[in-house]
Amino acid sequence: MLAAGDAAMGKAMISTWSEWKRYPRAARGECIEAPISPGIYEVRFAGTGALHSFGAVDNVAQALAMLPIGVKTWFGRRDAAGTPDLEYRTCATSTKADAKAAAERMIGRRETYMSGAA
Repeated sequence: MLAAGDAAMGKAMISTWSEWKRYPRAARGECIEAPISPGIYEVRFAGTGALHSFGAVDNVAQALAMLPIGVKTWFGRRDAAGTPDLEYRTCATSTKADAKAAAERMIGRRETYMSGAA
């Protein structure tokens, strides 16, 4: 997360991460709650916390809605029984470039952490 002092040094401001939310199931009439703006999203498996997907995009809500979730049946429909229990969180940014820069920093921190933890 960037502070106000970082903005003065040429780094872009991003909002804070949302709380983790259960990934909606269309069959239950649930909806995605996400910004219709550039930003970052992270989707994880609820049971293990393992990463499912991550991205820096132009429209966070649209990207989350288009994620390939679950297993398709022979007739092209999604099998509700094969849908994993997922959670997602989002972080809005001013531009896609800001989202990409923030995502790259996050990836760099994760790689540093993982290499040190091994």
